[in-house]
Amino acid sequence: MTIPQFVLASASPARRRLLQTVGIEAIICPSDFDESQIQLNEPGELVKTLAQCKAETVISQFPSALVMGCDSVLAMDGEIYGKPGNANEAIARWQLMQGNFGDLYTGHVLIDTTKNQTLVKCQVTRVYFAKMSDRAIQAYVATGEPLQCAGAFAIEGFGSLFVEKIAGCHSNVIGLSLPLLRLMIGELGYEVTDFWQ
Repeated sequence: MTIPQFVLASASPARRRLLQTVGIEAIICPSDFDESQIQLNEPGELVKTLAQCKAETVISQFPSALVMGCDSVLAMDGEIYGKPGNANEAIARWQLMQGNFGDLYTGHVLIDTTKNQTLVKCQVTRVYFAKMSDRAIQAYVATGEPLQCAGAFAIEGFGSLFVEKIAGCHSNVIGLSLPLLRLMIGELGYEVTDFWQ
């Protein structure tokens, strides 16, 4: 069996590092899809739709590939949060999040361009945030890290100091569920080890 290339339709360095950690050296092809086109109020449907749109934007460039698209949001008290627009928004969001919990949704799409098959899944992880002082929130936002991340935190960076615990898949909170990826690759008829470099 010919093993297709593995393409990540994302500019996320965190997702790329997760794949590298498990031996997958993906071709990075960031999607230029305009996310503002999609307006959905259910977080699971939103991230699945955005992930699929991102992957579909780049598939024409890869006739023999597994193309992966991902998208993450944090849902809290019925609100959906992506990346904060600026530092003030990040501070306001952390004032809501501290001492509370939210659900991190990541949409995962794998398109096998050789078999013309598409899988669309969502993984959810509950994240419990520590109680924080205003000074700690301002210091964290001043690092710039929260402005790059869905939910305004990175569990693999400074943000790990302010996450008390998680319930569910750890790598999902970073932006890509590795156990779900393994299952999806298997569903398409491959072994995840086929993509080791």
